[in-house]
Amino acid sequence: MQPVKRQAFVVGLTGGIGSGKSAAADIFAESGAAIVDTDRIAHALTGPGGAAMAAIRAAFGDGVLTGEGALNRAAMRALAFESQDARKCLEGILHPMIREESEHQCLAARAPYVILAVPLLIESGTYRERVQRLCVVDCPEALQVLRVMQRSGLEESQVRAIMAAQVGRAERLAAADDILDNGGTIDALREQVAGLHRRYLALAATAKGL
Repeated sequence: MQPVKRQAFVVGLTGGIGSGKSAAADIFAESGAAIVDTDRIAHALTGPGGAAMAAIRAAFGDGVLTGEGALNRAAMRALAFESQDARKCLEGILHPMIREESEHQCLAARAPYVILAVPLLIESGTYRERVQRLCVVDCPEALQVLRVMQRSGLEESQVRAIMAAQVGRAERLAAADDILDNGGTIDALREQVAGLHRRYLALAATAKGL
């Protein structure tokens, strides 16, 4: 794989489900970073008229579509958990499109640095090659479960099944260059992000030879 030409310093942001990646990304955005969020890209691709919907419909039929022609996420999630082949098929459709669009957005960014938010950054492999720094948002697993249950209405067993499909907490932390502890308050998270923001500004300036 050829190195990606970058116009900004790119920091990968990841963490397990319910760890608080979105909260951290929002604070980085408030600080002046550009945010490229692969979840948002995926939602755009699978919304009504989204670029991925024709291929998804051809692969899975109308049963995974809403009345508006968007992806029925609950139906697709159930199918993907039941069938590894279905999950791999969906990934084969979406992942190349997400990578292409995220690369485009990184190249187009004009901020001092880019936060590339990827839920499965460590699992996907190729994203690690595209970032110069890897920041992991972390919290205790029990808190992850509680947060996801509260926001989504899923049962604990469902949340833990999602977590089991991701890399373990220890592996994620071992891969990190920087760690944000999000087991406390939003103010504590904000303070940590402020420190990393200063570090990333300095690293970005060094990378550009400023």
